[in-house]
Amino acid sequence: MRRVVSIGRVKIGGDNPVAVQSMTNTDTRDVDATVAQIERLQKAGCEIVRVAVLDEAAARALPQIKKRIDLPLVADIHFDHHLALASIDAGVDKLRLNPGNIPEPKRIEQVVLAAKEAGIPIRVGANSGSLAPEFLDENGHATSDGMVDSALKEIRLLEGLDFTDIVVSLKATDVLMTLAAYRRIVREVDYPLHIGITEAGTPWGGAIKSAVGIGILLAEGLGDTLRVSLTGDPVEEVRVAYQILSALDLRQRGISYRVCPTCGRTRIDLFAIANEIQEKLADVTEPLVVALMGCIVNGIGEAKDAQISLFGGEKNGNISIAGEVVKRAIPEDRLADEFVSTVRAYLKERR
Repeated sequence: MRRVVSIGRVKIGGDNPVAVQSMTNTDTRDVDATVAQIERLQKAGCEIVRVAVLDEAAARALPQIKKRIDLPLVADIHFDHHLALASIDAGVDKLRLNPGNIPEPKRIEQVVLAAKEAGIPIRVGANSGSLAPEFLDENGHATSDGMVDSALKEIRLLEGLDFTDIVVSLKATDVLMTLAAYRRIVREVDYPLHIGITEAGTPWGGAIKSAVGIGILLAEGLGDTLRVSLTGDPVEEVRVAYQILSALDLRQRGISYRVCPTCGRTRIDLFAIANEIQEKLADVTEPLVVALMGCIVNGIGEAKDAQISLFGGEKNGNISIAGEVVKRAIPEDRLADEFVSTVRAYLKERR
């Protein structure tokens, strides 16, 4: 079992649930925009948020951001150790350091001593795209061993300073490289793991790539906190993260949908109906399993374990609760709204 590390009020490692985090893509110096995005992330279920500290102005914005949010705040630091020191002074809950671009031990030592005094953890975050030359192979390419060796060098430096409040991440855009790196690092250290596939891509392709990599790691018991890295609105990162966790029965937030792929028996536009239902119920946070099926074949069989289900008929549909039909032959154009109202009434009664 891996060690427990506290990031603000959130504990990771040990028996704690896998925590979901994201990173803002606003200009950190724009306090209002950054706070607004963090509030949206929190509403979606984000539990830890990271911001880029790109210069002194961004560091000066941190106290204002921290004061206005209700999530643990992580400062993402590259190149300049002074920004790490300023972030600690600003009251952040964790630092992320990249061993590939702050290599000088003396500078790291200053940061570690300050973090130790402040009582905050440090994530040693090695990335395949920013390894120091000594950790590249003979052709100048990143490898899983290079990532691990880079992280271990920094970890041993921190341990030499009697600092063990450490989180480790080893991210690559290559899924297999990422898997190999995490599988090796757990044989070397017992610190909690932040997992993810870096630069995974735009929402559709990036979600698939992340689900494969993160899903395999989680299925192997590797991962204490995660970020799904997508190009676009970071709120989507949080939604995908919970879908991955739900698929592995690790955590459940909101509605888990079972939707049939449809076939020639389907006589309703299930694709449009399912999308409308999911959009209108996106605010639901209570765990619930629903099934949306195109015809009675799946409606009777594959939906039987769902708490609430819909199955289509001839340009109409039926709604069941716990396997018992409660609404019959609802016209197709009213089906989505009827299902949404049924779900909300069910949840209200269950509370």
